[in-house]
Amino acid sequence: MVKIDTIELPDFPLLLAPMEDVSDPPFRALCKEQGADVVYTEFISSEGLIRDAAKSTMKLDIYEKERPVGIQIFGANLDSMLQTVDIVTDSKPDIIDINFGCPVKKVVSKGAGAGILKDIDLMVSLTEAMVKRTHLPITVKTRLGWDHESIRILEVAERLQDVGCKAISIHGRTRAQMYKGDADWGPIAEVKNNPRMHIPVFGNGDVDTPEKAMKMRDEYGLDGCMIGRASIGNPWFFKQVKHFFETGEHLAPITIQERVEAAKQHLQMAIDWKGETLGVFETRRHYTNYFKGIPHFKEYRQKMVTSDVSKDVFETFDLVLQDFSDYTFEH
Repeated sequence: MVKIDTIELPDFPLLLAPMEDVSDPPFRALCKEQGADVVYTEFISSEGLIRDAAKSTMKLDIYEKERPVGIQIFGANLDSMLQTVDIVTDSKPDIIDINFGCPVKKVVSKGAGAGILKDIDLMVSLTEAMVKRTHLPITVKTRLGWDHESIRILEVAERLQDVGCKAISIHGRTRAQMYKGDADWGPIAEVKNNPRMHIPVFGNGDVDTPEKAMKMRDEYGLDGCMIGRASIGNPWFFKQVKHFFETGEHLAPITIQERVEAAKQHLQMAIDWKGETLGVFETRRHYTNYFKGIPHFKEYRQKMVTSDVSKDVFETFDLVLQDFSDYTFEH
């Protein structure tokens, strides 16, 4: 068993990574149904939240069926972050996660996300202040370092643990790498194997097959795995990994029927959450991924991403089911 503070999780839990414009309540619900053990919200700007910006506030929406769920926040100003902790605590998540890893320029330029990796003392002091501010467990997601020359993740993890951080998720790249090159899990394993570490250490980066998840567990000895891009258009990834762990075999390919059903469910939940117009618009980005690889699909995809009325999108889904009922996906 793995524990984040008092939250009990199975051995080697699978966590859905916080992904901007992806990890909203409908997508999190689908991933939870398919085996995700912990899910995280999209990251929320502390400055946006204390200004009561509508987009930031809406990201606080969580549902009972998602639990345990973490709300992720980012920022670099102590007062703003503390106000944000108060607001987030009132939303009653199970975990508050701090983003010290986002490499995007508009975040980094404000000293937030991975930008804070250039000021480890600030990173630690912010975490300590937030731990003291709330009864909820504070966790951290970060990267190996700012660049290859400044990797201090062993020291960083120890210091974060010492000020009360309850778990750490580490992406196996530096900020300078962005998402290029291969993720290096070696330094993450060094953090886990540090005899002073007693909080869970989760690995993140490039886990896109069940075999890689098993390697992270068995060869690198990490406490769990945070999955991001591999789940986009494939909320079944969590189920696929768990099936592989249990049997050593791949789950049968996800059928066209299952994909259509997930797309329908996703759209309906989005409409229920944000209304017809936004629900239809914001779910479009997922359809290409749900039906990736089907030949001669352009016409159907075009209808899905240009229809402004949900009735038309649902009709296109039915048409896909009818016209591609015999199509078989490969692993």
